[in-house]
Amino acid sequence: MENLAKQQTVLVTGGTGFIGLYCILQLLKEGYTVKTTLRSLTRKDEVNNLLSKAGINSLEKLSFVEADLTKDHNWDEAVKDCTYVLHVASPFPASDPVDADELIIPARDGALRVLKAARGAGVKRVVLTSSFAAIGYSKDIKDHVFTELDWTDPELSDNAYVKSKSIAEKAAWDFINSEGGDLELTVINPVGVFGPALGKDYSTSIGMVKAIIDGHLTETPPFTFGVADVRDVADIHVIAMTSSKAAGERFLATSTGAMSLYDVAELIRKERPELAGNIGDLQPLDPSLSIVMSNQKAKDLLGWKPKSKEEAILASADSLTE
Repeated sequence: MENLAKQQTVLVTGGTGFIGLYCILQLLKEGYTVKTTLRSLTRKDEVNNLLSKAGINSLEKLSFVEADLTKDHNWDEAVKDCTYVLHVASPFPASDPVDADELIIPARDGALRVLKAARGAGVKRVVLTSSFAAIGYSKDIKDHVFTELDWTDPELSDNAYVKSKSIAEKAAWDFINSEGGDLELTVINPVGVFGPALGKDYSTSIGMVKAIIDGHLTETPPFTFGVADVRDVADIHVIAMTSSKAAGERFLATSTGAMSLYDVAELIRKERPELAGNIGDLQPLDPSLSIVMSNQKAKDLLGWKPKSKEEAILASADSLTE
């Protein structure tokens, strides 16, 4: 892998993002030359510092391109000489915008910009980061196991983020099928992404762990969620990038099992009592509200081995205290 990697360049979009940063980290460790896009090059030093802190001794194989998903400028430059593209960048707001198009348009049009540029540059494969939001929001969770065969119908959701991920992923597949040429597409659909935060741009999911530890969450919402460690999410992107079995496939990226916010609070109380002083009195959920998802396809086709949900949550908690 190392010898082949040395001759290949990979573009990672959204280099300041939580998943994007871990993808860059893994690619550099494996010997690839990496380009990454930032909306502003003013954040270049921040990315370099976080990667150095995470153990990258030499940054000579990393370069930066200023590019914005809402503009055509510089995308041809970004994909130039790249064998692969990991299109990770996409907006994820802390709260729903008033106008859903504020999320839908940059997510959909940004994905198409990247795919068109990649096709024009002769890129072999794009790995697109979608979300469980594009899988699990149209079917009743009762007696159903969610897999890659499930699709969210954006017409049935009022949530702008859910709509944006479904519409953007569908648009990407439509583009590949109708005008993709030789370009291959693989899609990764992560659930809630946890794990150690490298910098201040950690996931909305880790924000929930912080809210529990700080005592800001005092009630258990009536839902459960899947957990994926960010290191595993980066890993499945990099495996899917080169695997011959991954072309034209989508993969649900989740640890085994699901959790409620009550479960997260109890785990921290038990395993990290020193962090539990402010945790509120959350109540357990009715087990019938638990969602069931399968990670079997990623394990079987890609040999992916995700960490446990508990390890991912505790890594989040530990990194917040650092």
